[in-house]
Amino acid sequence: MVNDSPRKKVLVFRELPPDQLARLQAQHDVSVANPREPEQLAAFNAALGSAQGMIGASYPINEAVLACAPRLQVISSVSVGVDNYTLSALAARGIVLCYTPGVLTETTADTIFALVMATSRRLVELANHVREGHWSRNIGEELFGWDVHGKTLGLLGFGRIGQAVARRAALGFGMPVLYHSRHPVNLATAAPDLLGKAVHTPFDDLLQRADIVAAVLPLSNETRGLMGPREFGLMKAGAIFINGARGAIVQEAALLQALNQGGLRAAGLDVFATEPLPMGSPLRRHPRVTALPHIGSATFETRHAMAELATTNLLQALAGERPLAVFDTSAGLSPAPLAGQRDGPVTG
Repeated sequence: MVNDSPRKKVLVFRELPPDQLARLQAQHDVSVANPREPEQLAAFNAALGSAQGMIGASYPINEAVLACAPRLQVISSVSVGVDNYTLSALAARGIVLCYTPGVLTETTADTIFALVMATSRRLVELANHVREGHWSRNIGEELFGWDVHGKTLGLLGFGRIGQAVARRAALGFGMPVLYHSRHPVNLATAAPDLLGKAVHTPFDDLLQRADIVAAVLPLSNETRGLMGPREFGLMKAGAIFINGARGAIVQEAALLQALNQGGLRAAGLDVFATEPLPMGSPLRRHPRVTALPHIGSATFETRHAMAELATTNLLQALAGERPLAVFDTSAGLSPAPLAGQRDGPVTG
């Protein structure tokens, strides 16, 4: 890895928990500048020139940024997704890219299954029904929800997060699980508790058979815009769509058309093509959309665990050791659509 001198210049481009920042400051010279904050952008740009290591998330590190960082040796992303990084440029420069798979798996799966529950049982809509003072008598059929238990769940992607969602569905709610990935997963070794409960299924077949379809796959050139008019048109009447991956996987105009004119019953979305979701987006107030502000991994415990792993990765790389989690930049954003051994949702 990298190791020229004991103390190196480190640029923190998104705030870290105090204990993790202290770990870095004990060994290296650290600058903290979040370029998403206008008043810190100049400091970020100034620190790039001497930065040997960077750590942060949710900001595009593209070729223009990298050109201003001639000494950069390693980037440690506090995320499992790497779509904010120009991987070809990193590979060409030999810059190490670290990420944080694994530590957010269960928390993100919780969020995705919460969207399954919320959309099926109309939880947000009915909570607002009470909050707004409309609950004056027992609700009628016009406000009934739909069962989750026993329904067929279709998963687009079946990496760690997809498998964690499948466990919640199959083992907790008795739901048959269909999944689609480039190759079937060997459940006997990867997830023996799902043997006989999760079945690899062709893409179109999954869309046609599932009561609930959830996207849990990484963003790549192949998966960008994956869910469009044809795909939503294949889904069965009354189906529900969940996206806990990346907004750009979905053609949002096609999703709105499926909600307004097609047979799609509801959508639960934690991610969007543009974030924060623009004020004028119809998805903000659509009566059959449950929209969350990209909270897949947003718990105190998990965000700290991600920061801790990212900090460890960076310290190891700067010490010339192999980090715990290195992303293979030579492979591009994803080796293939729906790659079964990738983590699904990307949390920025």
